[in-house]
Amino acid sequence: MSRQLFVTTALPYANGKFHIGHIMEYIQADIWVRFQRMQGNQVNFVGADDAHGAPIMIAAEKAGVTPQQFVANIAAGRKEYLDGFQISFDNWSSTDSPENHELARQIYRDLKANDLIDVKTIEQFFDPEKNMFLPDRYIKGTCPKCGTQDQYGDNCENCGAVYAPTDLIKPYSALSGATPVLKSSEHFFFKLSDQRCVDFLQSWTQDGKLQPEVANKVKEWFSVRTNPDGSKSEGLGDWDISRDAPYFGIEIPDAPGKYFYVWLDAPVGYLASLKNLLEKRGENFEAYMAQDGLEQHHFIGKDIVTFHTLFWPAMLKFSGRKTPDKIHVHGFLTVNNGEKMSKSRGTGLDPLKYLSLGMNPEWLRYYLAAKLNAKNEDIDFNADDFMLRVNSDLVGKFVNIASRAAKFLPDGKLVASGEASGTKSADLLRLVADHFDQREYAKAMREVMTFADNVNSLFDAAAPWKLVKEGHVELAAEKSSEAIQRFRVMAACLKPVMPGVATAIEQFLQCDALNFTNAAIPLTVGHQVGVYQHLMQRVTPEQLDALFEAPAASEPEKLTPGGEALAPLISIDDFAKIDLRIAKIVNCEAVEGSVKLLRLTLDVGEGQTRNVFSGIASAYKPEDLIGKHTVMVANLAPRKMKFGISEGMVLAASHSDEKLQPGIYVLEPLPGAIPGMRVK
Repeated sequence: MSRQLFVTTALPYANGKFHIGHIMEYIQADIWVRFQRMQGNQVNFVGADDAHGAPIMIAAEKAGVTPQQFVANIAAGRKEYLDGFQISFDNWSSTDSPENHELARQIYRDLKANDLIDVKTIEQFFDPEKNMFLPDRYIKGTCPKCGTQDQYGDNCENCGAVYAPTDLIKPYSALSGATPVLKSSEHFFFKLSDQRCVDFLQSWTQDGKLQPEVANKVKEWFSVRTNPDGSKSEGLGDWDISRDAPYFGIEIPDAPGKYFYVWLDAPVGYLASLKNLLEKRGENFEAYMAQDGLEQHHFIGKDIVTFHTLFWPAMLKFSGRKTPDKIHVHGFLTVNNGEKMSKSRGTGLDPLKYLSLGMNPEWLRYYLAAKLNAKNEDIDFNADDFMLRVNSDLVGKFVNIASRAAKFLPDGKLVASGEASGTKSADLLRLVADHFDQREYAKAMREVMTFADNVNSLFDAAAPWKLVKEGHVELAAEKSSEAIQRFRVMAACLKPVMPGVATAIEQFLQCDALNFTNAAIPLTVGHQVGVYQHLMQRVTPEQLDALFEAPAASEPEKLTPGGEALAPLISIDDFAKIDLRIAKIVNCEAVEGSVKLLRLTLDVGEGQTRNVFSGIASAYKPEDLIGKHTVMVANLAPRKMKFGISEGMVLAASHSDEKLQPGIYVLEPLPGAIPGMRVK
């Protein structure tokens, strides 16, 4: 009976492109998924963008777009990475999807009904200029331990001290530079310290669902321990699962202005992406999850173990849902003997640059597979080792067998079944299958390459080229047929790692799609194979030099008196897309709850007024602007803000660093300009 598998990778945060760490994790999971499918198992393999949180909200604001549009722009670039490295997700969604909003709220309601949600009043830093509570990483100041300036609100990068944001000396907001103030706020907590949670997690984390080294680490979290700052922590604490508006996320039911902390709804995105996939197929999500024997597997990095081994299983358990069967934790990827990746030093490995240089994605898939095991150990990408393994293993040992043997087949037909080596082939398939299932990819690759060495040795010993010269054409064809049969077995073993090459081999051999069952049955005598075509090129030193070439040093930016360099050149067509209009300010008023914004009512000659919010309150009194004319961007998409809808943008000038040169100057046309005139 086939296994039913639900498989995910960690959700990438939607504030940037994929990096090589993402690609390594996706390849690791993809290999496992492809192997399971070759075994006849049913797999749903899903991913999604982690779309919520303050960093995305802030980045979107800087980019002048909505958070939804910001995330959509990031998501639009995912496909070229996934397709480029042959990563076979069945579905890619977003944690801002309707399914995730619905599921996150329902899980919360179920936890609340189970008396596992608490409300506490806490004090935290508040930015009076941005009018928002500040996450720890957006608070900076002087380290209270060593006195180093410009350190984050949770730890010092100089001395390693861990502290609370309130311990910082001269704290300031990393967003506005303002001195933050302490404000009280009600926060929602998941009662992880509840004895029910503790008892469940102590059992769940130690019953084989985690790798032994991960389980041992997690075990420490249940006992009294000494923190880096010398303080004591006693077991599991309650988990703050809420954030205050403004925040881009999922609003908590019956709690206006309160949102789920991004790490609550992010893992729910696994279920939401699956639900989205099943509903598109016309399948029932609840029925699928209720199946007996359904296995739920998560592939993650070792930096997010806490969330996946404590919070996530407890959320699922006490909301009445299925808990994960396995959490597969991997280490980090370093470059060239453990060196930290740095684009500026040329030690970064940019996935898109790799593809743009024409480098075969299956080289990287094989190299990573040859290094990965079932432990959460770091692995290193070494350029010299990469070239050696690809050129020696894949070209010199593997594909070389087919290129050498095919030329001795009479009319391209096999004259031997390879039964004499059938037992060894079956052993290889069994060993490799066991290693793949246990995620011991490096062991699997070693078995395949040892087998390749033996096949090459047998072929060299038979020397079919000599046999042909001596007139033993049939014997040469027999030895070459045996080599081709064994080559097919190896191709099946490598198919989860190199699906593209495997497909090309199936076409060359004119055989059915390979799996770990049919590969054990030799092709019949007389089977016709196709014309051999080259299957793989060698890696060149020039390609690796280009891959790790440091970016050319650019000239220092030439700053204008406004404190920033001129933007890149645009065409007249680009400029023509912006509709600038003269607008009359018919009314202006302060915005309650904001120290920065003014609400402008503008006449743009349309027969009706527009409402625009502008961050100019520090420079103008509302009454001073009423009756004046200005310039606005009239075709900017309406933007929903906390205080209402803003229907355009008023143009103003300022220095890039207001601390160096304060002042905001709203643009005002000379007399004679009237509302509705277009600025060209």
